[in-house]
Amino acid sequence: MQRPPALLLTSAVVVALASLLPVAYLIVRSAGAGSNLLDIVLEAHVLPVFGRTLLLITIVTLLSVLIAVPVAWLTVKTNIPLRRVLSVASVLPLVMPSFVMATTVIEMYSPKGILQGWLSVFGVSRLSDIYGLPGATLVLVLMTYPYALLMIRGALLRMDPSLEEAARAMGYGAVRTFIAVTLPLIRPAIAAGSLLIALYTLSDFGGVALLRYQTFTSTIMIQYESSIDRTVAAVLSLVLVAFAVLLLLGEGFIRGSGAYHRSTVGAVRVSRRIDLGRWRWVGFFVVAIPVLVGLIIPVGVLCHWLVRGLFNDQELLPLLIPARNSLYVSLVAALVTVIAALPVTILVVRFKSKLSRLIDRSTYIGFGLPGVVVALSLVFFAINVALPLYQSIWLLVFAYGVLFLPTSVGALRSSLLQVNPRIEEAAQGLGKSQLGVFFSVTVPLVMPGAFAGGAMVFLLTMKELPATLILSPIGYRTLSTSIWSAASEAFFAKTAAAGLLLILVAGIPTAYLTLRGYGSDSENINQTLTVDEAQ
Repeated sequence: MQRPPALLLTSAVVVALASLLPVAYLIVRSAGAGSNLLDIVLEAHVLPVFGRTLLLITIVTLLSVLIAVPVAWLTVKTNIPLRRVLSVASVLPLVMPSFVMATTVIEMYSPKGILQGWLSVFGVSRLSDIYGLPGATLVLVLMTYPYALLMIRGALLRMDPSLEEAARAMGYGAVRTFIAVTLPLIRPAIAAGSLLIALYTLSDFGGVALLRYQTFTSTIMIQYESSIDRTVAAVLSLVLVAFAVLLLLGEGFIRGSGAYHRSTVGAVRVSRRIDLGRWRWVGFFVVAIPVLVGLIIPVGVLCHWLVRGLFNDQELLPLLIPARNSLYVSLVAALVTVIAALPVTILVVRFKSKLSRLIDRSTYIGFGLPGVVVALSLVFFAINVALPLYQSIWLLVFAYGVLFLPTSVGALRSSLLQVNPRIEEAAQGLGKSQLGVFFSVTVPLVMPGAFAGGAMVFLLTMKELPATLILSPIGYRTLSTSIWSAASEAFFAKTAAAGLLLILVAGIPTAYLTLRGYGSDSENINQTLTVDEAQ
């Protein structure tokens, strides 16, 4: 087995250690509590909060998967009308920040909302209160089902169609074929998508805060803002990390021994789409309803607010500065994260070992950490170790890198796995060094993956809220913080303008990835958690 170049190995180790820094610092900080550690946990009423968080995660994950599975199957395997349009539209709720979705849900479905006004004509006097668990569930389901959808759609796209064809030749109908053949094959994708949904639900702050549902993340945020001594927040953050680790272990158990492998680097044969006949319009509405509720209605509400604000002469030009700031910091974060992901990806794919597997798993940690936890730990780190980073955008970029590095690693890995290693071996045979091959051959070949990973990091950083609220320099406003501030103060026109601008900017790379190579092979967007290489 070839040894990796020292520069490559060193770079990957540094990236892995940086990913683990928040957890390490939380451990050190929590250790300062000493014998009071248990008392802090008990006084913070962790068990009730844990129960509420677990309940929300369970319901959101279950409902999201129940939506994602039929939507994925219908858009990949059948001939429903407007299939291509719906394939893109069904993914776009992913670009909606939870706090934007929450404000539109409150405006639409609350007892004094738009829907209540429509239904009053039919004698409906009052809708049920949307706050609490019902509202939080609705918001998170609408914006997280695309995570599972991307995973499952990707698994369906690369699945060998001969397996289903053989089942149908044996007399199996569409339903029986799906249950007996398709469902077992997509189980790893369902498990990975469920993990992403669970981790997002665990980490969400904006949506649950606006809908007044207390979770672990919102409790930590309250402790951080209300206490001079941040030890309590650190201890609770460590508990949350343990919760995230349990979710990661649970995903592995549910996935079982299933794995995705590419036996060749060639294209997978496309199966013939199932003709649903008269039922194709039923399939159309099954896919269209989540799009209507999760995308069209929220965007419609935002447009309504914007028009109403413009008629009331609300000033919107100040949003240009936050928009510029969001674009700048998101582009920088995307570039830095892709650069950091490159050595990790090459080491994991081309130089398999126990160390490379350990480094690979270390990069996953950030994906399981809520933004508030990462931000809290980096504040501690910057104040005590790296003071020049404090109150700078580079600390914010650091946080984005820790949070979203797995997305870039996954996209790059999917590209590198499709590159025949003999190409690199041939370059070495012509006299190039390992590093020379890396820069002249490997990097150019994985550029599509780099672009896809960068685009996804850009999308995620544009809408990230907790870390941005905590780590942004004083006076440095982004679109996400502007939306949060405007929504909190009921300036709905500003909320709408900033929200629509954010959705437009973030939606462009998402639509591109869905329509182009990574979108048609949707698994590649988040293959961080779906590819389990034979090791």
